[in-house]
Amino acid sequence: MDDVRIALVTGANKGIGFETARGLAAAGLTVLLGARDEARGAAASGEIGAVPVRLDVTDAASVAAAVTRVTDEFGRLDVLVNNAGVLTGWGRPADLTAADLRTSYEVNVFGVVTVTRAFLPLLRRSAGGRIVNVSSGLGSLTLLAAPDAGIPVMSYSSAKAALNGVTLAYAADLRDTPVTVVSVDPGLCATDLNHRTGTRTAADGAAIVVRAALGDSTGRFIGESGEVPW
Repeated sequence: MDDVRIALVTGANKGIGFETARGLAAAGLTVLLGARDEARGAAASGEIGAVPVRLDVTDAASVAAAVTRVTDEFGRLDVLVNNAGVLTGWGRPADLTAADLRTSYEVNVFGVVTVTRAFLPLLRRSAGGRIVNVSSGLGSLTLLAAPDAGIPVMSYSSAKAALNGVTLAYAADLRDTPVTVVSVDPGLCATDLNHRTGTRTAADGAAIVVRAALGDSTGRFIGESGEVPW
């Protein structure tokens, strides 16, 4: 087990998370497939030979239980993919409430912080720990500010922009350690998150996440064509 890298992917029973788990398993990693629903997680894991782990990123007790299990069974973590996300608040920005944003931030930002903080001790036990935060081009302030950008989905875009800030903060704090941190833009993929309106497949998006998970750069925002502007 010491020579096999161990990866945990949150929100991985479907969509980009599932395809990311599949890709990492195909690359030879032991994949821990995180899912809120235990039955769905078990079914998805069975398809790709992953290890199901019940994990709700918004539930501190669930996260703590997952940490205990990974500690007891594996003793370390080499890759953490913070993939779990939601898209709420489809209305125009002027019509949204703080509650609309709070729902998005609970998963897309606070969930990432909860999971990362909890698993960081296990990542520090790795010879080269890796944290990949699945963001979006909609979280790029540079792209959002472009004249032709249109009106953003404020709850989602602002949460992903905040997630990018979290990525940079962790990357700076962990710069002198073996743990590296990146944000990834998988592109507009057709998933349940966006009612399957994307132009790319979940597997297309996951390929970018997998490449980032297996890399060693830090403090970057990575997309299909390379760097994405912050």
